[in-house]
Amino acid sequence: MTRILTNHIATMTEMREPHKVLERSGGKPVAIMKNSRCVGYFVPTEATLQEEPRYATLDEVMEAIAQTRAQTQPVLDYLKDK
Repeated sequence: MTRILTNHIATMTEMREPHKVLERSGGKPVAIMKNSRCVGYFVPTEATLQEEPRYATLDEVMEAIAQTRAQTQPVLDYLKDK
């Protein structure tokens, strides 16, 4: 079974009027179905990145790792003692 990556779907027939599909989706991606199978996605401009993504600095990555370690270490210690 294929997982559909959006809550909005449209049939190939509905794609004859794409403006209606866009209005219904509220700016979210739409899975396009044909014979009960997903054949692709219709992605409105609003659902795409409008600017270049910002990359995390090394300091930000190291801080995130430290926070994750602080949160998970008590659980690991508990499991180790069992």
